[in-house]
Amino acid sequence: MIQSKPTKHIDLIGFPMDLGADHRGVDMGPSALRIAGIHNKLTNLGYTVSDLGDISIRNQEIQQIKNPQLKYLDEIVKTTDTLAKKVEKSLASDHFPLCLGGDHSMAIGTIAGISSFCKKRKIEPGLIWIDAHADLNTEETTPSGNIHGMSVAASLGYGNNKLTDLFGFSPKIKPENVAMIGLRSVDPGERELIKKLNLKVYTMTDIDRKGIGFLIDKILKDLKTRVQHIHVSFDVDSIDPVTAPGVGTPVSGGLSYREAHLLMESIAECGCMSSLEVAEVNPILDNKNRSAEITAELVASSMGLRII
Repeated sequence: MIQSKPTKHIDLIGFPMDLGADHRGVDMGPSALRIAGIHNKLTNLGYTVSDLGDISIRNQEIQQIKNPQLKYLDEIVKTTDTLAKKVEKSLASDHFPLCLGGDHSMAIGTIAGISSFCKKRKIEPGLIWIDAHADLNTEETTPSGNIHGMSVAASLGYGNNKLTDLFGFSPKIKPENVAMIGLRSVDPGERELIKKLNLKVYTMTDIDRKGIGFLIDKILKDLKTRVQHIHVSFDVDSIDPVTAPGVGTPVSGGLSYREAHLLMESIAECGCMSSLEVAEVNPILDNKNRSAEITAELVASSMGLRII
């Protein structure tokens, strides 16, 4: 049975990764979110918050790209493995892991740790992926070689075995337990995999036509019938860059400020989210840390903050 509300103890886990993306600066995302007051926003809601610090990641200047189709593969595998262990330990302590990125290659680790936790307890994990991008590329389909565009594919068991077999098993999650919302930039190879796996994908066109409230309620209702742990992976580039410019890969036409809050408020009202990550905050491209501040506000909304 899905827990009725998030545990009262939240573990903040920083993952200052920029190896999975082209644009530098996203490694400062965890610091930007801390500066935006994410800790205080959560304690003000009544949570006990432990900041577990940042996972150590070697920067690009002291590494070489061995395979241009899988840039910085070894360091990403090593550090996402460390992240996965921290996430699993947090869940095993009955805490709520909140991972702060960093680029979205982070999700390879978070989902691995969640899946391992669920596997040992014989429960089913589900994933709500909120992003402008599908992140369903593999080394065969990637146009860039950036591993942050492979996170969902790897979690589903597609791609290089160093990514898919993290923690010694694959896949980490079943296709029918994944819902993607906010997509508006999808590569040809990703489109083929979406069709092959019959993934539940809701683009910005779907949101325009049906409304964010209707769609997230539909997603939550569906997932609650089949999973016992819902992980939410929130890429800040799901928000329109006019509102949140400080992201690694901005795409026009995203969620409005209120759509993003309604989405997270609906997840909170469900009471069924068991873990959360936020990715791709890039202070270098931001305006006075506004994108990090919006993200911290959205996290608070997902954890129960209300207007009244």
